[in-house]
Amino acid sequence: MSHQPETPFDNIESALEYMNLLLEATREAQEQVETEIVHATDTVLARRKQALQLVSHKLVKLSSHIAASRRILNDLRTLRRLLLEERNAPEASSIA
Repeated sequence: MSHQPETPFDNIESALEYMNLLLEATREAQEQVETEIVHATDTVLARRKQALQLVSHKLVKLSSHIAASRRILNDLRTLRRLLLEERNAPEASSIA
């Protein structure tokens, strides 16, 4: 009986895929915000520009956290593969 995933985060690979998509979305949002900052040159738009700069800062922080989470998920995936291969190796040698 095979295990069917119940959620998109039921395994490391799908969580890693989600984090990749999330990082891509934050980078796209960052590009859009940077474009808006450039266009907000009028003194009337000074407050808007400050808000956009804060949004930009928060997106950079979010991207950094997502990238760190991706690295952790990748490490976990690598360790899981290593452990599963080590667990299968003794079984194969005891059969032979």
